[in-house]
Amino acid sequence: MRATGSAAQMAAVLDAALAAGINHVETAPAYGQAEQHLGTALRALHQRDPALHGQLVITSKLLPGADLEDSRQQLRAILQRLDLPQLHNLAVHGVNRPEHLAWATRGAGAELLAWALGEGLVGQVGFSSHGSNALIEQALASGRFSFCSLHLHLFDPTRLPIARAALAEGLGVLAISPADKGGRLYAPPPELQADCAPFEPLDLAYRFLLDQGISSLTLGAEQPADLALAQSLLTGGGPWLSPAHHEALARLAAAGSARLGSEACGQCRACLPCPEQVPIPELLRLRNLAVGHGMQAFAEERYNLIGRAGHWWEERNASACSHCGDCLPRCPHQLPIPALLADTHRRLAAAPRRRLWG
Repeated sequence: MRATGSAAQMAAVLDAALAAGINHVETAPAYGQAEQHLGTALRALHQRDPALHGQLVITSKLLPGADLEDSRQQLRAILQRLDLPQLHNLAVHGVNRPEHLAWATRGAGAELLAWALGEGLVGQVGFSSHGSNALIEQALASGRFSFCSLHLHLFDPTRLPIARAALAEGLGVLAISPADKGGRLYAPPPELQADCAPFEPLDLAYRFLLDQGISSLTLGAEQPADLALAQSLLTGGGPWLSPAHHEALARLAAAGSARLGSEACGQCRACLPCPEQVPIPELLRLRNLAVGHGMQAFAEERYNLIGRAGHWWEERNASACSHCGDCLPRCPHQLPIPALLADTHRRLAAAPRRRLWG
């Protein structure tokens, strides 16, 4: 989704991915020219090394909502752009709302997925989701999908129980953007670097997820150099998390707790539902990162996308809190939630920034 400047840029990233031992490539028509450039790179790879091309697993995605014939045309266009007779994995791109799940399991999307499997145009079907945990669990319980792509991050592990349950049922689980959406870990602040020493924060984040059994990580490479860490993981050998890594993770957690003190949000979600539909845990998670680990730039970036990314992200920020106090007796840690939300808004509200895709 990021190597979109030219076909040559995409080809260079693909070559670096192959050199790093990567065999799974994920894209989508929604990512500008990414799919077109990837198709060009794949054709060149097939010409010079058909066996290596044959080892790749290719995933693409379709947005929900189209009628059956339009969806069929979109899938045929994906296959044409990627120059493939069959797409290994087709995902519904963004099961973020109940109507998206209804489309995929009962509506035109369900017809599309059944047709694509029956015609042998796709190997298996799945979904990605930026939605609620409850919606994700409903999608998995439908029995319609063989894999899922979820936000699973070192600094946001709340969906790990869902991921582990899916893995136990034999589904593939892909972690969405553990480097960028996981905290801009490719550009860590000094506090976070010190907290993770002697390891890089991104190294710990990747190893943490792989140690949980997650099937695939999206690395979001824009340039070949972005895959250097993947190369080092390939050649490192041994368990994903050594005793030294576990010690670093413990120091990381302790450092964050020390800075936050009694104001740390434990992410238990007991404060919900909020009468004003304020996503309290997510907002206080951003505050945790800014105060606890110096991740101000990331927290600001995410906070100022609220209300600007549609169903792909939260829609109400902390300014929507009416200080009604409904959440206060429900918090097991007795946090002054309205005051912390006000502090979150003061710390993080800034000029809006453009979302990469949307």
